[in-house]
Amino acid sequence: MFVLGIDPGLSRCGYCVLEVPSGPVTRPPGRAVARALGVITTAPSDPVPQRLAELQGELRTLFDEYQPTAVAVERVLFQVNVRTAMSVGQASGLAMAEAAGRGCDVVEYSPNQVKQAVTGYGAASKEQVQRMVQTLLGLAELPQPPDAADAAALALCHAAMAPLARATAAAVRSAR
Repeated sequence: MFVLGIDPGLSRCGYCVLEVPSGPVTRPPGRAVARALGVITTAPSDPVPQRLAELQGELRTLFDEYQPTAVAVERVLFQVNVRTAMSVGQASGLAMAEAAGRGCDVVEYSPNQVKQAVTGYGAASKEQVQRMVQTLLGLAELPQPPDAADAAALALCHAAMAPLARATAAAVRSAR
């Protein structure tokens, strides 16, 4: 199964497509593999509608190529800069709408949830997240830029949390 992690942004939108093992695997048990990792950029000098269309096109290409079953998006809890918050919200909305329109599970995680799941410490630094992503995915180099590492951390967080969420939902259903 493929999980798409998205660190939303209009100027820089990090993405990571993880192949998460389900069933018998030949590589180390439970090891997710990054099939795509990077950042989609748009020019700040371009009009916002054009930038959103460009971002949407790039996201559609990822969805078409990998057909993820789940999309993990960073939930923005607080932004000091209103302009930044708006553009992050617009990018996030595009990603979630595209995912929902394709029948994907869409899950939002807070930055602290992601850091806790990936590093074991909810206030980890960007560098600590990058190093743990590198270790967990067996990457030869530190994932760059940090937006790409954050997207990978989101996908890893979902891969770790999804089984617990499914088990909890099943327990609640059976208790009814």
